[in-house]
Amino acid sequence: MTDQNNLQNQILPPHRFSIAPMMDWSDKHCRYLWRLITKRSLLYTEMVTTGALIHGDQQRFLDYNAEEHPLALQLGGSDPAALAECARMAEDWGYDEVNLNCGCPSDRVQSGKIGAILMAEPELVARCVEAMRQSCNIPVTVKHRIGIDAQEDYADLHRFVTCVADAGCDTFIVHARKAWLKGLSPKENREVPPLRYELVYQLKQALPALNIVINGGIKDSDKCLEMLDHVDGVMIGREAYQNPYFLNEVDSKIFGEAPSSKTRMDIAHAFLPYCQQQLDKGTRLHHLTRHMLGLFHGQPRARLFRQHISMNANQADADITVLEEALALLNFTAS
Repeated sequence: MTDQNNLQNQILPPHRFSIAPMMDWSDKHCRYLWRLITKRSLLYTEMVTTGALIHGDQQRFLDYNAEEHPLALQLGGSDPAALAECARMAEDWGYDEVNLNCGCPSDRVQSGKIGAILMAEPELVARCVEAMRQSCNIPVTVKHRIGIDAQEDYADLHRFVTCVADAGCDTFIVHARKAWLKGLSPKENREVPPLRYELVYQLKQALPALNIVINGGIKDSDKCLEMLDHVDGVMIGREAYQNPYFLNEVDSKIFGEAPSSKTRMDIAHAFLPYCQQQLDKGTRLHHLTRHMLGLFHGQPRARLFRQHISMNANQADADITVLEEALALLNFTAS
């Protein structure tokens, strides 16, 4: 296992630990909250389709808080020209990376040849990556599964990655589950197909020059450190949302920073001014507080906190006092 004392003197890449793009979850308000807890983790936006960016409200889809860096934009699409245009937008807006989604199993995106369905066409993904790289100077990365449907496990995974790597991509974020495009819902695709971490480790062994990041079912920093003996980085998904205080030890354990002394209550109170700023701009309180529901996970009276927010934050006239009252209900020294 990596010697933690040696980490202090290393310049470690942000891909060493990142938080996954999660539809309906990892919006800019959630990312701001995460950034209050971890300064070093690489954050990802929700997936944005090329059509939404080119024909829709760019401000809405691309806006973020300056505090969120390092920050990557995830794109959904399969047209090289459209992806190139959107990658250029990402650079112009100041994103640190642009990522192509080749892992989402949703029926909605399959019909537009977006997401995991692209794993069946590695040559098309390679053309997309090449076009994106030619249009911007920020890193272009790919997030994908270990396979789809009846693909042969390792052989097809290796073929997909080497084909896309030949187009100039050097960072692959691998969700260590297959995606079954027919017969399983997106939720089931996050839980039913078995995790095959060993295939991701095998990929790194076979292609040592590539930056291989592992994703899927990872829930604690000790597991992250164990995996970092085999791959270059780990990406956390749902655990970061459902139990965000877990992130409080990431900067010290994964990046070698001094241990954090922040309590859950410290983080909640640091989030209050941001909430007020957003309320002043017309944001509904519910869109802010929903990301805090897991902050006191496992703590005394946390259920009262969640109930108060759930019952009151979605009211049209809900203001910051709803959150202040919810925090007062905890009535204990948060750890």
